[in-house]
Amino acid sequence: MPELTEQPAKIPPRWFVRTAWAVHRALYRVTGGRVGTWRPRGTRWGALRLTTTGRRTGRERSVIIAYLEDGPNLSGIAMNGWAEGEPAWWLNLRAHPDATVELPGEPPRPVRAREATGSERTRLWDLWRGLEGNLDDYAALRSRPTAVVVLEPRP
Repeated sequence: MPELTEQPAKIPPRWFVRTAWAVHRALYRVTGGRVGTWRPRGTRWGALRLTTTGRRTGRERSVIIAYLEDGPNLSGIAMNGWAEGEPAWWLNLRAHPDATVELPGEPPRPVRAREATGSERTRLWDLWRGLEGNLDDYAALRSRPTAVVVLEPRP
């Protein structure tokens, strides 16, 4: 019997990733938010709509990101499709940490973003790793560490 070898992590071409993001946002927009976001279940992460304030323009910018629930907080990974550079939504949150999230069946929720550090980052990364076995391989494709973002409720 041939020996199985583990394949290195591969990501789709950048044009494909960007097209998938555009289609996902369009589905959300065309269906009035009925399609495109979902809650995490079992071994599957959820998808939420995050609205930030543009760091340069000051205008609202919305994106759909993967998330996990962590008590009252939500957690995401600033991965930019595993490409180099930080995703624009994370750069916006670093400049203006107050944002809004939309989850299925709920009114918009105000949040404040921060980067997880130390043992909190390790714990959250391990939660993500439990859902995505190749997480460390994907992260290794980038030249700098991938931020784990915590979205805390604000009044």
